[in-house]
Amino acid sequence: MAGSRLPRQLFLQGVAAVFMFAFASLYMQIPGLYGPEGILPARRTLRPQGKGRWPQLWETPTLLWETPLLGLDTAQGLELLSLLGTLLALGALLLHQLRHLLVYLLLWAAYLSAYQVGQVFLYFQWDSLLLETGFLALLVAPLRLPPRHKQAQGRLAGVLPHEDLPFWLVRWLLFRLMFASGVVKLTSRCPAWWGLTALTYHFETQCLPTPASWFAHHLPVWLHKLGVVATFLIEIAVPPLFFAPVRRLRLAAFYSQVLLQVLIIVTGNYNFFNLLTLVLTTALLDDAHLAAEPGNSRRKKTPTSWPKALLALLALLLELAVYGLLAYGVVHCFGLEVDWEQHTVHSKTTFTFHQFSQWLKMVTLPTMWLGAASLAWELLTALWRWTQVRGWLQKFCAAVQLSIFGTATVALFMISLVPYSYMEPSTHGRLWTGAHRLFGTVEHLQLAHSYGLFRRMTGLGGRPEVVLEGSYDGHHWTIEFMYKPGNVSRAPPIVAPHQPRLDWQMWFAALGPHTHSPWFTSLVLRLLQGKEPVIRLIQNHTPRYPFHKQPPTYVRAQRYKYRFSKPGEQGQWWRRQWVEEFFPSVSLGDPTLDTLLGQFGLQDKSPPRARSSSSTLAQALHWMRKQLSPLEAPALLWGLLGTVGAIRVMQALLGPQSSPRAKGEKHRLAPPEDSVATSKQTSPARDVSSGSQTPRRKK
Repeated sequence: MAGSRLPRQLFLQGVAAVFMFAFASLYMQIPGLYGPEGILPARRTLRPQGKGRWPQLWETPTLLWETPLLGLDTAQGLELLSLLGTLLALGALLLHQLRHLLVYLLLWAAYLSAYQVGQVFLYFQWDSLLLETGFLALLVAPLRLPPRHKQAQGRLAGVLPHEDLPFWLVRWLLFRLMFASGVVKLTSRCPAWWGLTALTYHFETQCLPTPASWFAHHLPVWLHKLGVVATFLIEIAVPPLFFAPVRRLRLAAFYSQVLLQVLIIVTGNYNFFNLLTLVLTTALLDDAHLAAEPGNSRRKKTPTSWPKALLALLALLLELAVYGLLAYGVVHCFGLEVDWEQHTVHSKTTFTFHQFSQWLKMVTLPTMWLGAASLAWELLTALWRWTQVRGWLQKFCAAVQLSIFGTATVALFMISLVPYSYMEPSTHGRLWTGAHRLFGTVEHLQLAHSYGLFRRMTGLGGRPEVVLEGSYDGHHWTIEFMYKPGNVSRAPPIVAPHQPRLDWQMWFAALGPHTHSPWFTSLVLRLLQGKEPVIRLIQNHTPRYPFHKQPPTYVRAQRYKYRFSKPGEQGQWWRRQWVEEFFPSVSLGDPTLDTLLGQFGLQDKSPPRARSSSSTLAQALHWMRKQLSPLEAPALLWGLLGTVGAIRVMQALLGPQSSPRAKGEKHRLAPPEDSVATSKQTSPARDVSSGSQTPRRKK
C-alpha cells in the first residue's frame, strides 16, 4: 500500500474548512437561537447541580461552565467560542504549522461545548458526524510538525510507525456512515425506497432545494428509479471495497462516493454535511494517486520478477471479478431491463423485506470482522515499521507512541461497533458486553454515533410546509422566510455551506402537530414581542420584515402542501394548496399561548442574571456582532472561502522559489538516468517512489 502523508494533510485541511464553516454559520444565528431574547436561551441548559467542578464538567462537557469567570453570559460565551473556532480553523486551513494535535483538540472541544447547549437546533446527524470526525482529526494530527524540507524527502522520511493507525479510523467511519445510510432505507420499509421511486419525491420534498432540484425533479421517472438503484449500489455494495487489498478497487470506490456527494451538493442545500463526507473519502487515497512522482514511468518499464507479475495478474483478475459480481448483483436484485424501442431502462426490486433482513443478519457481523481484519493489518504494518526504526532512544519513543495510539485506535473501533450494530438488533445483542460498557462510559463525549440518512421519504402526497403569518388587524397576514419555501414565485436559494437551523426545524415541524415541536411556541412569542435577534433569523435585512417598525398583534401558522411547478408555468417555481391550521391565531396575553408556554416550560420564571457589559471582552463581542450583523450568513461563508482561495493563490505566487544551490543539491542527490537500473545505493530521491524500501543513512 502506498503512503498516506498527502491524504492525511488533505484530511486535516478539509476538517479545518468544515469547522470554519460550522462555527461561522452557528455564530450568525446565536442571538436569535440562544440569546437572552432568543427562541431557546442557552442559559437555561446550564444549571449547576451542586456538584464539584470536575464531576460537573465530566457529566456535561462544555467550556461554557467557565464563562462567568470572564464576565459573560452563556450566549456570549458561545459567541466567543464560535469566533475563536472560526479563526483557529481558518489558521489551520492556511498554515501547516497550525495543523497540530492541540489545535484540533481545541476545535473539537469548542464544538462539543456548543453541542451541549445547542438543544434541538444542534441535534443533527452532521453535527454528530463533525464531532466524531473532529476527534479523529486530533489523533491524525501530528504531535510535532517536521520542517517542510523533511516533508519533501519522501514517504518514509520521518514517518512514525503509528501515523496510519488513526487515519484508518477515518476509513472505518466512512464505511459505517455509507453502509448504514443505505441499509436503513430498506429496513425502514419505506414504500418509496422499496418501489425505487424515492427520487421522484426527494428533490421536491427535501428541506432546502436548490434551483437545480427543480430540473432534477422533472427528469424521466425511469431515470429517477435508476438513480435509486445507483444509490443502493454506492451506499451498500461499494463500501466493503474501502478495505479491498487491490488499490484500484479502493480508488473506484472513492470516485463513486465523490460522484454521489457532488450530485447531492448540486441538488440540495445540505450545509457542510456533503463537504464533510468528501473529506472522509480522503482515507481511500494514497500519495501515489495525489502526487505524480518523478520516475514512475521509468519504473513501470523496468522488468519485474515473476512473483510480482503473478500478483499483478491475480489483482487484475480479482478486480474484474468484483466488477462482474457488482454488475450481476445489480441486474439480478433490481431486474434491470433495457427497452431499446422506448430508450428507457426498466427496474424493480426483486427481493423481499424478509430476504433482505436475513441477508443483513448474515453480513453485519462479517463486516465487523472485515474491519477488525483490516485494522489488524494496519497494526502489523505499524509494528513492522517500528522494527525499522534505528537508535534505541528513537525506538523507545516510537514504541511509546505506537502503544498509545494503537490502544486508542483499537478502543475507538470497539466503541464504534455498538452504534454501528443498532441497524441489526440480533447482532447488537450478541456484541461483547465490554464494548457496551466502554461505549456507555464515553457516550456523552460524542465519540461514536449511529448514522442513517434519508431513512424514510416524506411528503409522498406533496411537500408539507408550515407558513408562519403575522397581522395587525387579523385580516391581512404576511411573513416570509429568507430561505425556506414560501413565496411560490421565488426561486429556491443556494445557501450551502450555511445551515439556517430555524428553517431546518421548520421543515421537521411540518411533519407533525406543533406540540411535537415545543420551540415553535417560543418562536411565536418572540415574534409577538418583536425581538430583533429572532427577526434576523427570518429576514436578516430587517426592512424586508413587514413588522420591523411594530410587532404584529396576531401570529398564526398554516400548513400547506407545496409542489414544484410544471414546465411552462411562467414566473412560478411552486404550486401550493392549503391543508389545515397548524398553530392558532394568538396575541400577547392570550390564554392559549400562556398555557402552551407553561406546558412546555418556556416561560421566563427567572430573568437573566445581569452581567457587566462594560468589560473589554463583552464590548469587543458586541462590536464584532454589530459589524457582522448586516451580512447574510451565506455571504460571510462564501467570503471566507474566497479569502482562503485568494491567500492560497498569493502563497503559490509569492512562495519561496528553489534557489540554484537547492537545485544543485537536488541533482546531486538524484541518480543519473543511465545508472537507475544498476545503482545499489538508495538516495532520498529514490525513497520517494520506492514501494517498501527503508531509507539508508549516509555515513
